Amino acid sequence: MEKILSLISAAPQMAADDYVGFTFFVGCMAMMAASVFFFLSMNSVDGKWKTSILVSGLITFIAAVHYYYMRDYWGATGETPTFYRYVDWILTVPLMCVEFYLILKPSGATKGLMWKLIGLSTIMLVTGYLGEAVYTDAAALWGGIAGAAYFWIAYEVWLGGASKMAKAAGGAVESAHKSLCWFLLVGWAIYPIGYMAGTEGWYSGIFGGLDMDVIYNIGDAINKIGFGLVVYNLAVTAK
Repeated sequence: MEKILSLISAAPQMAADDYVGFTFFVGCMAMMAASVFFFLSMNSVDGKWKTSILVSGLITFIAAVHYYYMRDYWGATGETPTFYRYVDWILTVPLMCVEFYLILKPSGATKGLMWKLIGLSTIMLVTGYLGEAVYTDAAALWGGIAGAAYFWIAYEVWLGGASKMAKAAGGAVESAHKSLCWFLLVGWAIYPIGYMAGTEGWYSGIFGGLDMDVIYNIGDAINKIGFGLVVYNLAVTAK
């Protein structure tokens, strides 16, 4: 207990009007609460969905740990924790793609689909980081490559083999797959807005007034927890 209290007291204090820091704090707590829920739910679902629930818990747990560090970094420096955020994403976003494979595995999904989605998500994140933190003068170029990888992922799950397997499965699986697709199409669209808000380009006049960290934090909470809740609903309703 003393060690926990010392960690809390050592953390940078957050100003009452620091709404960016507040979103980091709330994001950390929300992700941790979701992780506890998913991990405790594993014993109450059918065996074929346990791995999906485990992955949902891992996604939010990894995010909670990184949000703890990002909040401290923001509190100490007042700067965007770009590096920590991309470390979080390079671990959690591929896992979110794995969820598509896991819910469709009983319907015949292959590891080829899984690795394709993982590879595309990795390209999306690496090029996004290069544009946001390394080659900022060419942010539009690197952002365009990241966007192309994202649209390829969207095509694979909406219109490609994943969609066909979901339709063949029908019922709760098809419904869950469609919900995840909507999260990917609409929820993930928050991230390009955050990217454009934090980098220079023709879009600066449109999104330059928005705070990139707030956009990213809201997007993470909606997408990571939302993905897990969709999988949990499938696990408790599928026959």
